[in-house]
Amino acid sequence: MSKKKWKKLAKFVSQSMTAKGIPGVAVGLWHKGKNRTAGFGVTNMDHPHDVTDMTLFQIGSITKTFVALTIVQLVEQGKLDLDAPVRTYLPDLQTQEAATAAKVTVRHLLTHMAGWDGDLFHDTGNGKDALSRYAKLLAEQPQILPLETAVSYNNASFSLAGHLIEQVMGRPFETVINQQILKPLGMSDAFFGARDVITHRFAVGHGGGKVARPWYLARSAYPAGGLCCHVKDLLAYGRFHLGDGTSNDQKLISPELLKLCHTPQFPIWGKESIGLAWFVDDRAGTRVWRHGGGTKGQVTLLAIVPEHELVLVCFTNGENGGALTREVMEWVMAHYLDTPIPQPEPIAYETADLEPYVGKYDRGFADIELGIIGGRLIGQQAQRKGFPDQHTPPPPPPPPATLLPVGEDHFIVADGPMTRAEIHFIRNAEGAIGWLRLGMRAYKRVHS
Repeated sequence: MSKKKWKKLAKFVSQSMTAKGIPGVAVGLWHKGKNRTAGFGVTNMDHPHDVTDMTLFQIGSITKTFVALTIVQLVEQGKLDLDAPVRTYLPDLQTQEAATAAKVTVRHLLTHMAGWDGDLFHDTGNGKDALSRYAKLLAEQPQILPLETAVSYNNASFSLAGHLIEQVMGRPFETVINQQILKPLGMSDAFFGARDVITHRFAVGHGGGKVARPWYLARSAYPAGGLCCHVKDLLAYGRFHLGDGTSNDQKLISPELLKLCHTPQFPIWGKESIGLAWFVDDRAGTRVWRHGGGTKGQVTLLAIVPEHELVLVCFTNGENGGALTREVMEWVMAHYLDTPIPQPEPIAYETADLEPYVGKYDRGFADIELGIIGGRLIGQQAQRKGFPDQHTPPPPPPPPATLLPVGEDHFIVADGPMTRAEIHFIRNAEGAIGWLRLGMRAYKRVHS
């Protein structure tokens, strides 16, 4: 790995961090056997310490890939079947629609295909029953689209998968993850609970120019996004996914089932699909396995480019860190691999072309209203609930944003805090627009 190129990347990260007002960033890159890591900025604006490559960050939803790997290990051990109904293992499962509860499979949980509103952030305590109590709340969660209709990001499905792991193994979720993955991979500085993290150098999230509180996540959210670690450990985890399923001469999983984690299971849009938790992206002409994470003021990315033997880790402790992780990913693809990621370009349209998309779309957690103003499609989003738990008030709505068409039923956000976000419109069996998908989450059309 070229020192000169790494220095250019470090300079790019530092400049982007400053421009976006992000207090701290940690980056790790492994490429064809060579390893680089670095920290930038501070851990906490109120009590600043330098970010290093040993600073612990909340990795958020990257945790979901650990859940998927654990479940596939249990499949290999004969303890689970991906295509068995979840009720095979959790007979008391109830969802808002009885048919969904009866038919939803383990595979559906790991591929965001269950269809219920996946943003259920409810603190059910720190006890051993936290995940079982959480699972009962799914009975009231709105069913946004029918089972296996389209990928719609689902935190709740992964918390349910964590409960499933506990029931099958008879041990706490965190214990199973530690025994099955963290310990064998030597991830000795990876933790779920604040009482472990607090004894190490760790980052806190930031939003609106101040420390984001609360820092902790409820135990019910651990399977969906509760793991904390540093870039060195996550690089080791990424490198494991490029291997044959062994670590330190210990077999964790067969090569065939490890490969299954990254094998497309359902299409998302164009050249993107979903594996078992992993997003599989073929847009750049070379396959990328990736997953991001977002907690309260911390945004992260893990990306693996198997053809080029590359693993990228990027952690931030600012609420707009997603823009930085995206830019770092694009810089690495363009400058290290000479495989730039193509960006969707707006296409010509008439005002009449926009009319079919006008309406209100709802998913329980939030809604979006679309209208035509001045010949442009304008969207306004409003959240009804907050994060990280049910007691957190919802944030103020962002300003209205312009949506520009880039293809059939495919738009991008052209301005505002969600600039470059992609919007997909999903049609129902009759061919009419039934849903809008933003941030990988489906919103049901409730009126035009």
